[in-house]
Amino acid sequence: EVQLVESGGGLVQAGGSLRLSCTASGFSFDDYAIGWFRQVPGKEREGVSCFTGSDGSTMNLGSAKGRFTISEDKVKKTVYLQMNSLQPEDTGVYYCAAGLILTDCLYYFGVAASYEMQHWGKGTLVVVSG
Repeated sequence: EVQLVESGGGLVQAGGSLRLSCTASGFSFDDYAIGWFRQVPGKEREGVSCFTGSDGSTMNLGSAKGRFTISEDKVKKTVYLQMNSLQPEDTGVYYCAAGLILTDCLYYFGVAASYEMQHWGKGTLVVVSG
């Protein structure tokens, strides 16, 4: 059974940093796409960052560019999202999700994306106070 568990959320002041973790189990950690998404009440869920496991390529969308970094630790089967210079608009529940059938971030993120990731974690709350 595929499982994704997020951790690392919390309350931080504007300008601060957090590192989110997504620990995976139930699938090979060689060929996958794992993405981070943010959900704010009343708004559509939006993609933030994505990591393609087969070649280490990454994608950051929107306001994440230049501030967030996504990376992996294959031994720990964990994908991290390092978030710097956090702002109140970064507040939300952050979910990680995995694409295991189509395993390139291009299928899920960006203007040409037309697929949804198949497996989702339960989320971790990030609150940035102004």
